[in-house]
Amino acid sequence: MAKVRIQFLCSSCGSVHPKWFGKCPDCGTWDSLQEYKEPVHDDRAASAMAGSGIQQGASEAMPIGEISEADAPRIRTGINEFDRILGGGIVPGSAVMIGGEPGIGKSTLLLQVANALAEGQTSAVGEGSRFGVQGSGKKPALSAESRAANLPRNPVKVLYVTSEESARQTAMRASRLGAKSQTLLVLAETNVERITAQIHKHKPDVVIVDSIQMIYKPQLPAAPGSVTQLRDCCMELVYLAKATGIAVFFVGHVTKEGTLAGPKLLEHIVDTVVYFEGDRFHTHRVVRCIKNRFGSTHEIGLFEMTGGGLIEVSDPGRLFTEEHGEAGPPSGSVITAAMQGSRVLLVEVQALTASSVIGAAKRKVSGASSDRVAMIIAVLEKRADMRLAADDVFVNIAGGVKVAEPAIDLAIALAIASAHSGRPLSAGTIAVGELGLGGEVRSVPQLENRLREASRLGCSQAISPRLGTAIPKLGGVAVHEVRSLAQALSAAR
Repeated sequence: MAKVRIQFLCSSCGSVHPKWFGKCPDCGTWDSLQEYKEPVHDDRAASAMAGSGIQQGASEAMPIGEISEADAPRIRTGINEFDRILGGGIVPGSAVMIGGEPGIGKSTLLLQVANALAEGQTSAVGEGSRFGVQGSGKKPALSAESRAANLPRNPVKVLYVTSEESARQTAMRASRLGAKSQTLLVLAETNVERITAQIHKHKPDVVIVDSIQMIYKPQLPAAPGSVTQLRDCCMELVYLAKATGIAVFFVGHVTKEGTLAGPKLLEHIVDTVVYFEGDRFHTHRVVRCIKNRFGSTHEIGLFEMTGGGLIEVSDPGRLFTEEHGEAGPPSGSVITAAMQGSRVLLVEVQALTASSVIGAAKRKVSGASSDRVAMIIAVLEKRADMRLAADDVFVNIAGGVKVAEPAIDLAIALAIASAHSGRPLSAGTIAVGELGLGGEVRSVPQLENRLREASRLGCSQAISPRLGTAIPKLGGVAVHEVRSLAQALSAAR
């Protein structure tokens, strides 16, 4: 029997080293090297090929123009928000990792996706959501793309592998969600060899593994959830997906640092990585794609958590904004338009300033980049003669949403200035623009689309950088084009 060679694997970057280091030589992460015992015999190819009926042997090289991609069209789930983040549907043979905090809704969403695939049903976009069309009792009008996505589909055989629950517990959760399709198979198993045997036996089109942390391979001398087990089990299932054309979904937990539990290297193995975002104290959930080999990485899906599962949000315009009534917004509150992929989200930027002691002032930020907020405070002090050194400054994006793009710089600056002066902006005012160190207001991508969405939701005036072209008709919105922070502050009064 061959001797087992002990190596050390970095859980951050996935590099392998012959001996242990306190700091990874490749990525520089401390205490990230873990013991990894490479299996003596790699039987992934044999096990995958044996059950798939594919002949073993070396692959033949062929011109890329002769490779047909029409043989395996995407599998639409019928849940349009989920199809959006995947780039239009599930690619056969792909491996998708879904991560998120405990209890945020990963298993709920995947069980709904599994049932929708198994039943071949289509979803009414936003139906039942309080953010859809209200008062009319009708379904929202669908675009041509949405109507095409809602065409009838053929049922798909789905195997739902649960490693953390029993089959009975999964059935109880499925009953609450109304998932009772006969082509939805449930397997309570943690042994990867038995899982692959069931895949070969039933030949499903989609396999969901919930979760990968509990799956183990008996030949490996390591506990389930270790780097060795995670890497080898994930690679075996990914290899099986590529060899058979079965799409595989993995559920991964998230650590306190916000990364996938266990190794970051799983993100390099799979084709698509999707993260759940949201606050458990709010009903909305944001599903964000951060890696996608088959589509855009800028798309997000919006859902609302209810007692019957997750419901799609078709009209996100008022999802993250609050109605302030006839009194208008308070000081320190500014509406801005953020781009998330191809859609526009109107979010509310809130700021608060309070007297403190020079040298001990606090800067607390939630939902935005703390570095950019610090830069904006410095620009306000230098270019607008605003004394904030002795004030505590708090900035928050309402609703628990996170926005990283610089297009909200101007809204943050106006919110801080409004909170500092105690004078609120007039109701229906939206501010969009990037702020430079010289106090200049720079243009942002898709500015016209942002303003059109603000017009659709009833905003009366907009403070924005120069459009560069003729101002489009925006349904009664007064557009104040500004070049500098001083002009923006003057327009906001």
